[in-house]
Formats: sequence, structure tokens, C-alpha cells
Amino acid sequence: MKPILLQAHERSLTKILYNKDGDLLFTASKHNLPNVWWSINGERLGTYNGHNGAIWDMAVTTDSLMLVTASADQSSIIWDTETGKILQTLSAKSPVRSCGFSLTNNILCITTDRAMNQPCFIKFYDMRDSDQLVNNEPFREIEMTDAKVNRMIWGTVEDYIITGHENGQLCQYDWKTGERLKTVHDHDNLIKDLQLSKDRTMLVTASKDTTAKLFDAKDFKQLKSFKTDRPVNSAAVSPLKHHILLGGGQEAMEVTTSHTKSGKFEARFFHLIFEEEIGRVKGHFGPINTLAFHPSGKQYSSGAEDGYVRIHDFDQSYYDFEYDF
Repeated sequence: MKPILLQAHERSLTKILYNKDGDLLFTASKHNLPNVWWSINGERLGTYNGHNGAIWDMAVTTDSLMLVTASADQSSIIWDTETGKILQTLSAKSPVRSCGFSLTNNILCITTDRAMNQPCFIKFYDMRDSDQLVNNEPFREIEMTDAKVNRMIWGTVEDYIITGHENGQLCQYDWKTGERLKTVHDHDNLIKDLQLSKDRTMLVTASKDTTAKLFDAKDFKQLKSFKTDRPVNSAAVSPLKHHILLGGGQEAMEVTTSHTKSGKFEARFFHLIFEEEIGRVKGHFGPINTLAFHPSGKQYSSGAEDGYVRIHDFDQSYYDFEYDF
């Protein structure tokens, strides 16, 4: 399985994202320029120039027409995906940590950090109301009084969002009322990543407490737990096979040598049902910060602290592999 290596960014990767069709791959880093590539051959199509700080998160509409980015420069920008033109800039009073479009692309949600004497907020904008965007006036704001939100995604249906918090809490919020619907506290440390399965029924979480957990996306019942010996920065569910992909590693400042084995920087495959590790893929020279499966399940991409993106197309042996039980 020979990867396509993208020398994408000058600084460490923070987010990798496929569009719904899988032909486009979006990458963002602690540098201020998000990129878009052809996923089939790694050809760079362009960059989105407008931010002045690290990009923490991004999301693309289901029709791939618009991209939204969340940045440490205290702003979120909505882009025209094809031209790179800035459609709207939403400013905040603290860094914007996460962002996402609802399933119908009608509602945009962003979350801000608790910093600079500002509380953490979850904000909702109606994309059909241009006044909300132009005047930067969300129709709903939810203030976080306890732990800040580190990751946010939209739930199984458009009724609620799912948030992962710095204290390990996992919550559901109703965007229509602002009410907190559910809370579970199965992680002991910061939740670094949230991803849904392709059918949106299962949610996988990645945490600094060295575990990834699989939940029912609607009722938050814990289904599986995947234990590792390192902080887990990202986790993804295969759309094709019963596999979970985990990425992580020791933090860069804790690694005293550049040897690839020393910091445990491999991407690790686990069997979704049996919770056992079935394979590893080496290559990165730093902790893996972000992972994503292609919508077909025939490819995955990883982005790491070393500034590289690696696109892996699975060999025939991957499809032939059957777990013995």
C-alpha cells in the first residue's frame, strides 16, 4: 500500500475532510491556508486565502458548493469551494474551535473557545437569512458554563448537535430550544475528535485518555471501547468493513527522538466488533492529528504533526482479509 505523500502545509495538520462524493480532499493546519486536492491523485487544486491564524476545523456542504473554516484568528469564514472567494466572514471575541453545516445545509453551527475573558459559546446561523450572516447575529447562542466545547458535529438527524468537551463529556443540544438533551461522561480527558459512521447511526470518539469509544449516535449508549497506549487524536469508522481506524501518538514536545517507532505514530486498525487490533500503517514522523475514510471505504487519509498528508489506497489484500473467529 504505497501512499501518495502531500507536502501540504508548513505546520502540523489539524483537520482532513472528504466531500460527500469523495473526489475532493480538504486539509487544514496550524498554518493559515486551507488546501483542496483531488483525492484520486493528490493534485492540489487551490488554497483558501483569508485567515490570519491556525485553522482548527472545517466543514463542507453536502453539495460541495460551500466550505466553512474555524480559526484561531477569532473568525469563521464561509467560502465558495470552487473559486476560493470569501462569501462571508463571521467574527468572534475568542478563537473559533469548531464548525459544521446541518444535513440540509440550512443551519451553520460554530463554537468558540473560553479565552480572553470570554465564555465558550455555541452559535447557530440560518444560511437562508442573509441578515444574520451580514450582521453577524446568530439566531441562537448557548453559553457553556462548565467545560468548553472542543469538537462539534451534527447528529443523526437535523434535530441536534453532538459536542465533545475538554473534561471528557459528550453532550447533545437541541438547536431549536438551546436545551441540553443528553450528557454522558465515559472519557476521563479531553475529547479530540468526533466522527459518525456513514449511515450516521454510530459515533466514534477519540480522547486524550488513550481510548476511542463507539456510541449509538442517538441515545449515547456505549457500544465498544478501543484501548491503546497513547493519546488518541482521531478515530474514523470504515464505510466498507467492520473496522475502526485510530491515530495519535505522544505529543511532539514529549518525544525526545525522531525515530518513527519511538513516539508510536502508526495508524492502527481495530475490528469494530471484537475490539482487537488487526493492523498498523507506519509512515508519519509525528503524532497523527486527523484521519478520514473516503466515502467509498477504499481509501483513507492521515495528517500529522510532521506537516504531511498521506493518502492510502487499499491493496487487494485488505479486501481479501477475513477475521478468524
